[in-house]
Amino acid sequence: MKCDLCPRQCKADRETSYGYCGAGRKMRIARAALHYWEEPCISGKNGSGAVFFTGCALRCVYCQNHEISFCPSGGKELELPGREIGVPELIDIFNDLKEQGAHNINLVTGDHFIPDIAAAVSDSKMRGFDLPFIFNCSGYETVESLRILEGLIDVYLTDYKYEEKELAKALSNAENYPETVKAALSEMVRQQPVCEYDGEGMLKKGVIVRNLLLPKHVMNSKKILKYLFEVYGGRVIISIMSQYTPNGFIPDEFPYLKRRVTRAEYERLTDYALKLGIENAYIQDITSFGSSFIPEFGDIGQD
Repeated sequence: MKCDLCPRQCKADRETSYGYCGAGRKMRIARAALHYWEEPCISGKNGSGAVFFTGCALRCVYCQNHEISFCPSGGKELELPGREIGVPELIDIFNDLKEQGAHNINLVTGDHFIPDIAAAVSDSKMRGFDLPFIFNCSGYETVESLRILEGLIDVYLTDYKYEEKELAKALSNAENYPETVKAALSEMVRQQPVCEYDGEGMLKKGVIVRNLLLPKHVMNSKKILKYLFEVYGGRVIISIMSQYTPNGFIPDEFPYLKRRVTRAEYERLTDYALKLGIENAYIQDITSFGSSFIPEFGDIGQD
C-alpha cells in the first residue's frame, strides 16, 4: 500500500500514515455546495455542484485555498481539516447537489483520492446519474492516475501553472511540473478531445485549461499560452485568470506575491493572447482584482 498516485511518488503507507498531500486512507472534504464562480459554461445560472477535497500534492506557497490544502503539520502528524467520508457518502452528496439544481458535479482537488472518486462516479453513472462530472485539478497528475478516470470524467478543468522549471521549484517544490502537466494534459485531451455543449451553453464534455497569472511572471504565462495554442489550437478552452489573491502566509522571500496582479500585467498577457490568435478563451474583467473568488469553508467542519 505504498502510494504512487501523484508525481511526488512519496510511497507513503496511507493506511497508517499520511502522504505528502497530507491525506490518509479516507477521503476528506471541506465543502459541498453550489458554486457560482467558475467559468460561465461551468457555473451557469444555477451553480456548479462543487465538492472541495482537502489536501494537495502540490502545496503552492501562494495557494488560494490554503485553509484546506495544507496539513497543519506538513502531512506528518495531524489530519487535514474537513469531514471524513466514504464512497457511499460521496454518492449521496452527488445526489443532494443535483436536487439543489447543480448543472454538474465539480470535483475540486481530488487527485489524491482518485480511486475512491472513480468508484463513486462509476456507481452513480451505473444508477443513471446524468449530470456531467468535472475533474478540477492542478495539472500535477500522473497519466496512470488519470487513466483510472477514463470513461468517468466528462470535463477536465485543469491548471497549467508553470512553464519555467525554476519557478515551479521555487513556488511549489515541483521542478518536474512543466513536463508533468504536458503529459497530463495530453491524456486529458485524449480522453475528451472535443468540447460539447448543451442547449443552454453549458459544457458537457471537453477540456478547460486555466492559467492564473502571478505577479511579476507575465513571461511564464506567455510561454504557457504559446504552448497551448501551438499544440492544441482551439481544441481546448483557455481560461486566462487575473484573480490572484495573496493568502496572508506568503514567505518573505517572495515579496512580489504579497500583492495583486496589476492591470498592466494582465493586459500585457491578454494582448499577447490576441496577437497569437487565441479565440476559444475566457478572460476576466479587471474588476476581479477587487473581489475574491475563494469560497467559505466553514460549512463542513471536523468530525
